Amino acid sequence: MGCRRPLMPFTQRKRTTCSKNSHLKPKECCACAVAALDRHLTIPIQGPLTQTDLFQALMGMAAMNQSVHSVTGFLERVPCETSLRYHLKKLAMDDLEQKSTAILTHFVYHVLKPGNAYQFAIDYTHDPYYGTTSSENESYIVRSKRKKSTNQFYSYVTLYVTTRDRQMTLAVYPVRQGTSKVGYIARCLDRIAELGLKVEVLCLDREFYTRKVFGFLTRVRVPFIVPVRKHGKRMKELLKGTRSRYAEYRMKAKPPLLLTIAIAVTYAQGKRGKHGVENLGYVVGGLAWNPRRVHQTYRSRFAIEASYLMRNQVKPRTSTKNPVIRYLYAIISFLLKNVWIALLWMHFSPVKQGPRTIEMRAFRFNCFIIIIGDAIRAAMGRVKGIPVLRYPV
Repeated sequence: MGCRRPLMPFTQRKRTTCSKNSHLKPKECCACAVAALDRHLTIPIQGPLTQTDLFQALMGMAAMNQSVHSVTGFLERVPCETSLRYHLKKLAMDDLEQKSTAILTHFVYHVLKPGNAYQFAIDYTHDPYYGTTSSENESYIVRSKRKKSTNQFYSYVTLYVTTRDRQMTLAVYPVRQGTSKVGYIARCLDRIAELGLKVEVLCLDREFYTRKVFGFLTRVRVPFIVPVRKHGKRMKELLKGTRSRYAEYRMKAKPPLLLTIAIAVTYAQGKRGKHGVENLGYVVGGLAWNPRRVHQTYRSRFAIEASYLMRNQVKPRTSTKNPVIRYLYAIISFLLKNVWIALLWMHFSPVKQGPRTIEMRAFRFNCFIIIIGDAIRAAMGRVKGIPVLRYPV
């Protein structure tokens, strides 16, 4: 099903990868997303239902932001609710964790080139949980600051590329009680190495401000940036000044750890209700950059927050306490964002001199979501009427 109107609402440059007569079809977009699951996951199914049908239904749930129960009211030929639940329960957590990176990076080499160095961020994201805990899910429930009327969450560690125009999620791991931050960082670094990529710098937030994290990253020689925690008289004194600079700070531990602090001086100019000079401190390792560059690089890390907002738009709804199914839904939500980025690089990168760039205005994420939904409705049939219980007298 082609688009009647051109995808690009602005004047095209000469010689682009998408000519005036070529269009990216909804069916192609949907096929890319389904292929990433179909290629790397195996669900044994007997009868006329196939795992491709199952994955198409999941994509429909994601694009329409629906649950297993509600999607059957939108699509005519979608597998029934009982079948969907039955077959999804066949997935195992260990197998899904092992294959999650392969799913997310199915199209990664259209965007990232092996041997090149990129900027990365590792972060936590929390999905609210409103149910009860049991032996099935208690090791995956994280209690944190109250948000969206709950303090219970399913939490995930994500590895994200923050380099401009190449922002993809390369790994997502469910947080289990008893697993250390260093353990998750090590897994993420292993995934980067397996993909043949290099780390220009690794940006972490204040949750990772620990002696063990600093010691580990120094030991494996990975360049990193972590914002300081502004507590203690010595740290507060360190963050006073009018010039960008480097300083040393002795972190109290056994044994004490000497940290290098890059301090970037900026002017608040009324932002966040503040005025005057601000001293922004960052713990750095393996870098010899100007403090201003450290600050600007760390700011790019906040692209990961935008990715969370985008993935929430395509997250299937569920109230299940099954951690495996919730993890699969998290993978799908991050996968759709990755597929969109890959399609931008494959089809919306103009042929021109200089560094390769993409025309993001030509294919916005909300347009991508709409045409994925259109493709699923075309494949599975849109419900054209709702059975009524009675006619008016």
